[in-house]
Amino acid sequence: MAGVQGYRLFNVQLVHKSQVSPSLLSLVFGGPDIANMKCDAPDQRIKMLFPSEDGSFPTLPEQAQWYQLLQELPKEKRPIVRTYTLRHVDAARQEVTVEFVSHGTEGPASAWAIAAEAGDKIQIVAPNAAYSGDSGGYEWTPPEGLRQALIIADETALPAARGILELLATQPNPPQIQAFFEVPEQGDCVDLSAYSFASIHWLPRKTSNARHGECLLKAVRADAQLPKTAGVAETVNEEAEGELLWDKATTASNTFYGWVAAESTVVKMLRRYLIGECGVNHDAINFMAYWSKGRQR
Repeated sequence: MAGVQGYRLFNVQLVHKSQVSPSLLSLVFGGPDIANMKCDAPDQRIKMLFPSEDGSFPTLPEQAQWYQLLQELPKEKRPIVRTYTLRHVDAARQEVTVEFVSHGTEGPASAWAIAAEAGDKIQIVAPNAAYSGDSGGYEWTPPEGLRQALIIADETALPAARGILELLATQPNPPQIQAFFEVPEQGDCVDLSAYSFASIHWLPRKTSNARHGECLLKAVRADAQLPKTAGVAETVNEEAEGELLWDKATTASNTFYGWVAAESTVVKMLRRYLIGECGVNHDAINFMAYWSKGRQR
């Protein structure tokens, strides 16, 4: 469709906010624009535009070249952009749900979510329902014939990981899933017992006084059940200093599939282990740095 973009800008406002767990907030936004929003995958990424450095709310015009318009604004008036998972879209009710990790008020996104009240306005860049093609912005694309999958996530990727489990639960014969979820504390281990096809390892850091990623690395090394075809270690190409890892799976037909999303350093170490030591086919696993230590969230 000529002139129609896969992603577009949406004007929304907060309808209500709830606490999913001690570290996770669920924010529901509403607005007539949402009738034109779509979600193509359970790990669908969106951009959220938060108030600028001078505190003004984002008011970009609804044009295709939103990013260009953003860059043309003075820095102090430029909305702060962060990437989130589109948790749920209800076009009929004109509501969209996004889950936020609550990690204090130092980062602009977390600070806004904690303080936000019903009626607060914000802008979202999300998939456009008027676009007939694939809008992109996701990585969960498992192959036909999938029988075994490995899902690894920290709290920032937990909304997407839960979305994947929800999608698989709609299949008549879902694959066997082994999942490792690292979260800040025990209360964040939400009930996922409905997914009988999934063996879930909850790894709360506070319980073991561990640093971020330590629980994931230890548990994956000890308990990850890898495909029998693994075993021939591969060379792992390292990214340049400061470069975020984003390594997309490309295998079109495989009985095994992996989805790994967490902090950048942790994802790199997991890739070294799974591919460099265990010899898992690198084309069968997505490795995604959802964030990096030292960068504001």
